[in-house]
Amino acid sequence: MSSDSFITSRSTLCFGLCAAVFTLASPARAADAQPPVGVLGLTANANVDVTRDVLQIVFSTTRDGSDANAVQGQLKQALDTALAEAKKAAKPGQVDVQTGNFSLYPRYATVQSTGKQTINGWQGSAELIVEGRDLATIGALVGKITTMTVARVGYRLSREAMQRVEADVVADAIARFRAKAGDYAKQFGYAGYAIREVTVSSSDAGQGPMRAMSAPAMRSAVVSEPLPVEPGKETVTATVGGTVQMK
Repeated sequence: MSSDSFITSRSTLCFGLCAAVFTLASPARAADAQPPVGVLGLTANANVDVTRDVLQIVFSTTRDGSDANAVQGQLKQALDTALAEAKKAAKPGQVDVQTGNFSLYPRYATVQSTGKQTINGWQGSAELIVEGRDLATIGALVGKITTMTVARVGYRLSREAMQRVEADVVADAIARFRAKAGDYAKQFGYAGYAIREVTVSSSDAGQGPMRAMSAPAMRSAVVSEPLPVEPGKETVTATVGGTVQMK
């Protein structure tokens, strides 16, 4: 056999083998490209209502006058007096006390002869924040703090209260997810299912938003008596979502 014939034979053989490999591999790739069959996407939720156990009251006061130092001194005196009263009831985790915003800013007036603005006085405000789980004690401070009035009242769920119920809510959501998966698989004519992927989420176990009283309610709370306490409920929610392979 000549060298040219040998080379031609090898080329022909190589082409035939490559074609065979391509022919065998193509169906596999085609199968991989097909979308999965019997895959079901699901979502399940569970929730429970828990009494909000943290009360926050923001006390505030305002002062105004022609002298900035005098206004600042009046604000400081009002804040110091309120702070001293609140500290008598302070208990870590139960009644926490801290100062809030303290601001002083000029008040302007327009001079009619020149049209220019000039400072004709000073205004300022100060805040005291009391927060905790001893709702009765905190509410009673409203009747004891006389140099400041109630600006805002809010309630939220503590981290500890959230964690106490979160595990049960998540377990309930998982059970609902599995029950739905099994029920739907049977309705589609399958004997069972296998979980492909799943995600679990729940309410933020931390600093939930404060539920503030409306302005009319806050105005009615500005009295020299304890604040009526009615915290209401917080909803803790868990969600389970994912896909299952029915089989």
